[in-house]
Amino acid sequence: MTREIVVLAAVIIGTLSAARLTRLVTQDSFPPAVWLRIKWDLLTEGSGWNVLFHCHWCMAPWMTLPIGVWGWLSDLHITWWAFNLWLAVSYLVAMIVERDEKE
Repeated sequence: MTREIVVLAAVIIGTLSAARLTRLVTQDSFPPAVWLRIKWDLLTEGSGWNVLFHCHWCMAPWMTLPIGVWGWLSDLHITWWAFNLWLAVSYLVAMIVERDEKE
């Protein structure tokens, strides 16, 4: 596979992975994520920083940054692929199931 195709695949997988992490941190009801938002609220109550863990637009760059840096520093090590592919595929599956639900 050419380097360009690998980089394109990494951008796509990294984007979906960051989207899944952003949703997890800002919206999901997964107990550790809820606990994290509660702790964040207690630490940042009344400040402009509070919105960060409740706004997907605000959080997305901060979820994307470590994924990109990890990929760059590790030269897309297999651990990067495994972790991010897991998140990306789980996000795609959830979106498919969401659209497959009966109304």
